[in-house]
Amino acid sequence: MSKVVLITGGSSGIGKSIGEFLFEKGYVVYGTSRTPERYPDSKIKLVALDVTDLQSIKTAITTIINSENRLDVLINNAGAGITGPIEEIPEEEIKRNFETNLFGPINVIKAVLPQMRHQESGLIINITSIAGYMGLPYRGIYSASKGALELITEAFRMEIKPFNIQMTNVAPGDFATNIAAGRYHAPVMETSPYRNNYGKTLKMMDAHVDHGNDPQQMAYAIYEIIQTKHPKIHYKVGAFMQKFSIVLKRILPDKVYERLLMNHYKL
Repeated sequence: MSKVVLITGGSSGIGKSIGEFLFEKGYVVYGTSRTPERYPDSKIKLVALDVTDLQSIKTAITTIINSENRLDVLINNAGAGITGPIEEIPEEEIKRNFETNLFGPINVIKAVLPQMRHQESGLIINITSIAGYMGLPYRGIYSASKGALELITEAFRMEIKPFNIQMTNVAPGDFATNIAAGRYHAPVMETSPYRNNYGKTLKMMDAHVDHGNDPQQMAYAIYEIIQTKHPKIHYKVGAFMQKFSIVLKRILPDKVYERLLMNHYKL
């Protein structure tokens, strides 16, 4: 029997690449979008779901379970980028980012757990970010929301292990997707004390995405994890130096690591 997979944010970017790859491998794949009607040519089935809307989550999960009678894999991929000096990002944008990147995935997990408990099996994969392992300048809110999801996963997986449900994190680096176009950018204001540093850092961040790795690399990594009997707690997927930056953070004194980051961003 083919496993049934649900990918939030499956209409574009990394989610779309993962969904199409798994579909080609024979999985029954459902993706989600807030506006699935905009993607009539999608290779995978798309259902309407907004991770910030509890009723939307419940309706989508119920629809899939009623259709397939099971749900084997949840991939929490839907997320939103955000950039800017923390001092200048409006509070409502900070809250909106956490609603999407942290509370949304938690609520989707809560919605699928009863079915997975009933099946006595299941795998939940949370897509986080290498940025979640460190506080990055002008990406602090994004780092915090993704870092929080990493820690939530560590706790969650111990709580659900007695039900034979597994959970893991996958932290991607920069991939060539449309995330930069869709994220919230605090404006570079002429009167801002952060204008010069934020302006050049923003250009650098956009360039990293434009020259990022092929999202197919993430798709293959997810496929391998699904095939693994006992997945690890954390996975990192991306360029060597991005993954190595996490190792450096573990072994270097805090201020030395901070200086490396500031030199990298030319601050």
